[in-house]
Amino acid sequence: MTYSADRAGATLEIDLDAIVANWRRLAETAARAQCAAVVKADAYGLGAAKAAAALAAAGCGMFFVATLDEGIALRQALGRAPEIAVLNGPLSGTAPEFAAHNLIPLLNEPGQIETWSQFVEQAPLPHRGRGRGPGHQDWEGEGIRRFGGEAILHVDTGMARLGLTQAEFDSLMQAPPPIGWRAVMSHLACADESDHAHNEIQRARFAAVCERLPGTPASLAASSGVFLGPSYHFDLVRPGAALYGVNPAPGKPNPMRPVVRLQARILQVRQIDSGESVGYGAAHLMDRPGRLATVAVGYADGWLRSLSHRGYGRLAGRRVPLVGRVSMDLTIFDVSEVEPRFAHPGATIELLGDAYGVDDAAADAGTIGYEMLTSLGRRYHRVYQNTAPA
Repeated sequence: MTYSADRAGATLEIDLDAIVANWRRLAETAARAQCAAVVKADAYGLGAAKAAAALAAAGCGMFFVATLDEGIALRQALGRAPEIAVLNGPLSGTAPEFAAHNLIPLLNEPGQIETWSQFVEQAPLPHRGRGRGPGHQDWEGEGIRRFGGEAILHVDTGMARLGLTQAEFDSLMQAPPPIGWRAVMSHLACADESDHAHNEIQRARFAAVCERLPGTPASLAASSGVFLGPSYHFDLVRPGAALYGVNPAPGKPNPMRPVVRLQARILQVRQIDSGESVGYGAAHLMDRPGRLATVAVGYADGWLRSLSHRGYGRLAGRRVPLVGRVSMDLTIFDVSEVEPRFAHPGATIELLGDAYGVDDAAADAGTIGYEMLTSLGRRYHRVYQNTAPA
């Protein structure tokens, strides 16, 4: 369902120019490495088709998604030109769909490698063998005829989530499969803590892996890893959250441009006396007379319940505190310090913006900016800003 500005209780503005600017900043920081873009989870909740189209127009040639369905949808949105890799890899019976939609799977465990190897050996592919090989993007026709059977090898270096263990990788190297590796990758567990010793441990382990796959492009750094320095960049970086304004270096000034602005419409303003309770559980008691504004956003819209009694909005340039518990569709703000001519039904309170971004809201909610972004609901009227030339 699409919500119009007149019908929606809140408007979410998404700045595509800022997403592109953030990608360019990350690409410049990564210098000699190719800079891909992670657009999984619908571009962290902001709209994968629109975000990826803007990035592709700016020169981004490779995208990462989490699931096969996300990959198919992105291929339909972008056409045949960019590379699209699927982080979760092929589930049982899905290899032909990867071929039909020209998607590159990550192979995360031995079973996926075996399944993919069997598919590659049986499929009529234009080239096989180790390494990328010449003309790996020179496909002709449609479907499987333009599919090269390439995959990305995922080796775990210290996350213990997805990827081959060291023993599994050693076994693989003893009998290499008939797969052309588009890349080998791993994922840093502590990249958002630049001085964490585990970063260097993983970098060294990954470098040792790469030595055994000469000529294969290598990828270790995601958003925060880009800012750990050139030794972490290898051949390909794959930022995600930083593209959408999340600070990749917590505790330091955010080098990324803000991307989202969320404005919630005021439904009602009421006078309230000292000692009166506010919201479910009578959990907030007014310590003085005042005025309260109720807005049409709640935890069903991703304004997390853990923001109850925390955080704030902005109205007429003033900070207005959130009071009481966030409910499913409604949140209450104390607007006592704002002139009544600005605080009235139909006016809007800014919940996210330059002064209070996703990382600020996440800190007040006791979570991270990633969760704030991906929780933003579907009931918002979404406005995409894109004023820069392609």
